[in-house]
Amino acid sequence: MTVTANDSTSFPSGAPQALGLSADRLACIGPALEAEIAAGTLPGAVLAIARQGRLAYYEAFGYLDPSAGVPMTKDAIFSIASMTKPIVVVAALMLYEEGRLMVNEPVAKYLPQLARMRVGVPGCDGSAAMTVDLQREMTIQDLMRHTAGLSYGRGSTKLHKIYPLSSTLSASTWTGTEFLDELGALPLHYQPGSAWEYSLGLDVLGLAVEKVSGMRLGDFLQERLFGPLGMQDTGFMVPDGKLSRYARVLPNDPLTREPQAIRDGTRRHKFDCGGGCAVSTAIDYLRFAQMLLNRGEVDRVRILGRKTVEFMTADHLGPEVDATKLREYPNLNGYGFGLGVAVRRGAGISGVASSAGEFHWAGSTGTYFWVDPAESLVVVFMAHAPGAIRYYHRQLVHALVAQALR
Repeated sequence: MTVTANDSTSFPSGAPQALGLSADRLACIGPALEAEIAAGTLPGAVLAIARQGRLAYYEAFGYLDPSAGVPMTKDAIFSIASMTKPIVVVAALMLYEEGRLMVNEPVAKYLPQLARMRVGVPGCDGSAAMTVDLQREMTIQDLMRHTAGLSYGRGSTKLHKIYPLSSTLSASTWTGTEFLDELGALPLHYQPGSAWEYSLGLDVLGLAVEKVSGMRLGDFLQERLFGPLGMQDTGFMVPDGKLSRYARVLPNDPLTREPQAIRDGTRRHKFDCGGGCAVSTAIDYLRFAQMLLNRGEVDRVRILGRKTVEFMTADHLGPEVDATKLREYPNLNGYGFGLGVAVRRGAGISGVASSAGEFHWAGSTGTYFWVDPAESLVVVFMAHAPGAIRYYHRQLVHALVAQALR
């Protein structure tokens, strides 16, 4: 049996038992997620699990539109937010393999608007009125692993408060050129390479891909990644013909009861932000993640070389990098960071059961994926459940899948 028609493209299926999964234990997933939906903490979700290259579990739960009572469908389209980041890293690594975008080269070589950035020196009030010269320039690698000295505008210091708040807000406000001009006028938080902080670096990376390729980011990805992999529902906006498949959020945050929303993925941004603007389906993203597990290839379509994927999914945070802020994220204790993905350092320490070498990332909208090479396992969880509840959902789904492994 294969997944076809509205499920984007074929993905071979197999019986769970033959793939090392317990059918009885997989049956625990549905009631657990349905309980979240009944409790009003989750509007709906799609979960896809592949093992040994075959689809072992693929189900939809709850509501595509909870306000209207429209049932969730497997081919639902979601705003994947920061799950865009690994996709854009792959785009950059394609150019790296062609010798057109070197990972260890200065960003300013490709984007000269960032050539004059300096490092802010925090004052007593948390401002950065004074700046100092760079000890070295930020590199493409720094963008990919969040060590460029950039941030989002979400911290408590005065410098954080003058940074753009998010990838999607930046792409809605400015063109790519305007965004780089805005960013280039700001001080960096740290000397490049000295500390990890989640940041707008992948938006900058996407613009570097555009500069080198001479193409809009979405067009480059469609030609080089989405099209070849059969990711028919992945892009930077939901087209008119697919609007009925776009999932909606609960009207209020289940924890704070405050009104909530995600940016409307049916409208085009001023630039295709590599940090968080893509939309996709569970089966599309499963094919992308399976390509990474297969070290660059799916169904005889090669996207990256084997060594390049090994490079991407290795831990790139050495002892010289202050990873304090990485530890502040729920579920990231015990992880280092590769190029666009968190990388697990050992089987212990973290609050979820997994293997050394597992890599993953998630989106602020509630989406989540992980790849466990030791278990030949790929999991994609799609939901529109932003807010702090998403951290609990990630733990829950991880536990439900792990307990089904034989």
